[in-house]
Amino acid sequence: MFTSRSTRHRGESFSQHRASKSSKSHNRKLSLQTPSKVERLAQQAQASSPSSQASPTLGSPIITISVGQEQRLFAAHEDILCHSPYFVSACRNQFYQSANKRIDLPEEDPEVFSSMLEYLYKGDYYPRLEYDKRRHSWHLEDGGNGNGTNEAIIATPSGPVLKDTMLYCAAEHYGLPELKKLALRKQGLQSGVQCSTILTSARFAYANTPDNDSKLRAHYLALIIRARHTFKRSGTMQQEMEVGGKLFFDLFVAMVNHMDDLSGGKSSR
Repeated sequence: MFTSRSTRHRGESFSQHRASKSSKSHNRKLSLQTPSKVERLAQQAQASSPSSQASPTLGSPIITISVGQEQRLFAAHEDILCHSPYFVSACRNQFYQSANKRIDLPEEDPEVFSSMLEYLYKGDYYPRLEYDKRRHSWHLEDGGNGNGTNEAIIATPSGPVLKDTMLYCAAEHYGLPELKKLALRKQGLQSGVQCSTILTSARFAYANTPDNDSKLRAHYLALIIRARHTFKRSGTMQQEMEVGGKLFFDLFVAMVNHMDDLSGGKSSR
């Protein structure tokens, strides 16, 4: 069901550091950790994932999907693909080539599609969530290190972007809300992420989500605010802000609101 993985952006390391708390980072690497509810949301995402509801039925047609400019080929059962409204339409011949049941997705990233297909079949994607019974907490297999590092970041024309962010945007496009939840929470378990990667990922999120997105965009705004002292020292942040865009207006508004909240808290004492 999957093809071999292509080369990903390398050279990023991941070390434990919670973005929900202000702390120093010697190499300007940050965690995307989000506070609380990870275990409950991960369980909900897995419980309601397509793989927990149905398996491929006997006789379900095999669909060939050509992905990316290099036309990497994937094969999947039609009834698995049709958990996505997008592919329901595609499998009604809107995008079929008449002779061979083939769907072309030239603008999609093959690694993102591979992970999405893995989720549709298995309810998760690599690096998968694992439960630590001793600590009563969830973590990513490989600890978010080693091979997991290469799996976590994808090289794009605009720079390295977190795969979980790209999967969230793909889930938005293909109509898979539970995958959006899973991707959002899993990127909160990544750690030691470069400031430049966070900013590139934030720009990608803004470019590939609707203006009313209240999850992924807010996640990046909150992360930058929490680690504002690290970003203040980042030359990449200065360059990005000089380029501008809606991301930084939203960040300005969010920081003003944050300062108002702090002022209100002090005045109420």
